[in-house]
Amino acid sequence: MAVLAFTALIYFRALHNGFAGLDDDMYILQNPFIRNFSVNGIKAIFTTFYNSNYHPLTMLAYLAEYTCFGINPMPYHLLNVSLHLINTWLVFQFIRKLSGKKPAALVVSILFAVHPMHVESVAWVSELKDMLYTFFYLLSLLVYLRYIDLGYRVKHFMGAVLFFSASLLSKSAAVTLPVLLIAIDVYKGRNIGRRLLLEKIPFFLLSLLFGTLAILSQQAGGALSYVSLHYGLVDNIFIFTYAVAFYIVKSAVPFGLSVMHYYPGTQGGALPWQYYASLPFLAFIAWLLFRPNSLRKEIAFGVCFFLTTISIMLQIIPVGIAVTAERYTYMPYIGLFYIAGQWISDIEKKQVKNLVIAGLYISIIIFSYHAWKRIGAWQDGETLFADVIKKYPNSHHGYWIRGNVKYRKGDMIGALQDYTKALEYNPRFAAALAARGCVYTILNEYKDALRDLNSAISMDATIAEAYNNRGWAHYELGDKAAAMQDYNKAILLNPAYADAYNNRGWAYYESGDRTSAIQDYTKAILLNPVYAEAYNNRGWAYYESGNVESAMQDFTKSILVNPLFAKAYYNRGALMVKTGDFAGAVDNFSNLLKLNPNDSIARFNRGVSYLNLKDRTSACEDLEDAFISGYAGAEHAVKKYCR
Repeated sequence: MAVLAFTALIYFRALHNGFAGLDDDMYILQNPFIRNFSVNGIKAIFTTFYNSNYHPLTMLAYLAEYTCFGINPMPYHLLNVSLHLINTWLVFQFIRKLSGKKPAALVVSILFAVHPMHVESVAWVSELKDMLYTFFYLLSLLVYLRYIDLGYRVKHFMGAVLFFSASLLSKSAAVTLPVLLIAIDVYKGRNIGRRLLLEKIPFFLLSLLFGTLAILSQQAGGALSYVSLHYGLVDNIFIFTYAVAFYIVKSAVPFGLSVMHYYPGTQGGALPWQYYASLPFLAFIAWLLFRPNSLRKEIAFGVCFFLTTISIMLQIIPVGIAVTAERYTYMPYIGLFYIAGQWISDIEKKQVKNLVIAGLYISIIIFSYHAWKRIGAWQDGETLFADVIKKYPNSHHGYWIRGNVKYRKGDMIGALQDYTKALEYNPRFAAALAARGCVYTILNEYKDALRDLNSAISMDATIAEAYNNRGWAHYELGDKAAAMQDYNKAILLNPAYADAYNNRGWAYYESGDRTSAIQDYTKAILLNPVYAEAYNNRGWAYYESGNVESAMQDFTKSILVNPLFAKAYYNRGALMVKTGDFAGAVDNFSNLLKLNPNDSIARFNRGVSYLNLKDRTSACEDLEDAFISGYAGAEHAVKKYCR
């Protein structure tokens, strides 16, 4: 209990963090599947890939959280922290049952609990899948140990299969469990016979099924398309050995942590020296571990646990931009900590043991402090990538991601600065050019926008966002035909691009084609059921088409999915004025004024609504304020009703 209380104290800091801006946007803020708590919604979760992954139990957890708490980040962090505490307890139980040594179990569990490399898994809302898969994975291992120890009862075997299935439904990384079961069999001294192999068939079949689903989901999401091809065979070998060495070194010296650890550049055709040094380092570690000693069996099991669980995270063919990731160690480090725990518990000389335990206490204090400090880096996306930039100051990717975070927060100047910085380090970074072009469009600097967007498209003609943003710039410059061509091209490149449908819908609307506009807005909403702007735009198109009821529904839906969307409050309030619902209009304009107290038009319209409700005092307060704020339309009303 002391370990759990101490861990809870460290991770209490995470409860005050926000969303990290990385996958948190996709999994929480923009995830249509967690907005539909119904039989059909749950069915969709189990039958659809999302964000290049298939983990329906994780999605169900998000669905429950969103249904209960909306987008308040604290409950999401609370669930992650709670699961980490439960996993720590399960690690203790598993190691104690496996080894029969409570001191070893205590060492492993506290190192698991406070290690700074585990912060990424716990403090990142999107890594709920790590928490859940580990939870069910450990339960499966525990029940399997009971199966061995209590006479091979069917109920224990079925329990292990059931928990394994739940782990796979949480994250595909659980496919490694059947290999560990065999390792446990060997460790426990079971004979490798027909029965042992036959009982593993259900586990391997499940691994094969979910491994196939994982590959299909990655292909469907395009996650396998970005492969680093600029490394040769020899370099790939050293990149592989470096990754293994990295995880081993960081288990003992967890400093210089970052959410991104980028692939290295090659200077003069050579990798940095650390990559070449990793191979002899691993050879030395192997020699050190497997020299004749009394812990040979424990060391073999710990190494097997580590390598088995981390194996699918080691990119033999480099994919993406990160050579390693701290979250990948959440489960595998149990194997390395097991070796440490067994070694400490087996030390016989009292003086040596006291010295080692003192060193362990010092390590735990250092690890705990750095874990607590590391949690602060996950405060939000801007803080997180400021940390990345500090660790990798020449990384164009870090500036680009931080620019994206600032863009979503509405800080266009800050986003512009970061995109420009990214382009200083990589002038041919098409995604940053496309993003900066979008910012220039928002800032009404359309010529600069076209320059960037044209450059981005010339470098990479497959970026749908560049065409969509260029369409916007063309439209604002009055070239509506070119805008329509670009929107069409963006949709051709990405048929699931909701923003492009919304923008094309606006172009149709402005040209007077309300029917086509409504069709495009509807398509955007189908692709993104939480697209507040598309609901609002379709609502206005419905209104001008004479469908007042549908317009009201859309304005209401727009506010429901984004309670901070001021334009929807205005439109619904204006529609209520036209339909004679002046009390409803007052409520909407009041909500708008909470968001923007200086909106003189909203204040004037609320004043007019109060007049219709015969509340002259409130009406005159609003009309006078609107007049003082400079709204010309208020002067006549003030003179007529208030003076």
